[in-house]
Amino acid sequence: MKVAVVGHVEYVEFALVEHVPKPGEIVHAEDTFSEAAGGGSVAAVQLAKLAGGSLFYTALGDEELGHRAKSELGEFGVDVRCEFKDKPQRRAFTFLDEKGERTITTIHERYGPSGDDDIGWDDLADADAVYFVSGDAGALRAARQARVLVATARSLPVLKEAGVGLDALVHSSNDAGERYAHGQLDPEPKLVVGTAGAEGGTWTAGEGRTGTFHAAPLPGPMADAYGAGDSFAAGLTFALGSGLEVERALELASRCGAAATTGRGAFNGQLTAADLKLRAPR
Repeated sequence: MKVAVVGHVEYVEFALVEHVPKPGEIVHAEDTFSEAAGGGSVAAVQLAKLAGGSLFYTALGDEELGHRAKSELGEFGVDVRCEFKDKPQRRAFTFLDEKGERTITTIHERYGPSGDDDIGWDDLADADAVYFVSGDAGALRAARQARVLVATARSLPVLKEAGVGLDALVHSSNDAGERYAHGQLDPEPKLVVGTAGAEGGTWTAGEGRTGTFHAAPLPGPMADAYGAGDSFAAGLTFALGSGLEVERALELASRCGAAATTGRGAFNGQLTAADLKLRAPR
């Protein structure tokens, strides 16, 4: 199965704290670590773990952190297709508190790939599924070559500009910056999924079909919530690309989102193909 992600990278420094500091307060971090992360990276690695590899169309800063990010993601089986830009590599600082919540500060502008970048867009013509996180309208039109195209509502202005049909749109019912209302896109996505964290979510498909889905139980102790949403979306992309019906696809996606919360950082809790085989419902 050939899967891909179009999106951005944030090089993230994580700090484990008892609680996020209040204004003027000083808190002690029990531990810190850094890795290439961000929405595009999380989804690309999750898809690589499910499909045995993935393509990742992105843009990186032409500096140490940008080149390090490409190398790190490659170790997960991600084929990073990028141009190195004369820009600072986007970074982030993330508090992970004792309840597993993540609080993020991003540094520098978010930039994804452009459809004008010479990074092998034609290779998406035979892709089974692509998840679009960020990039320009040209990048989104290139992604539409795939048999199944899933996107996040975080990039709603680009989705409007490109005017391409989506097989699925994922938005957050809890985050004002990631909400979607019927009619904001033309054509309307074939499937709209609204996530609500531990409460599960809702879905609306063609011919007015609607439904709800439950959040999957955690397969282990809660570690942190970083990357859960993008792991969910990557799982949904994989499931739809595999030909699963909506309910089964959302079940798989929910398991990916839940599992992501059981590992520290961006990638440690993510499900693999072997996990799916072991835990697949009868």
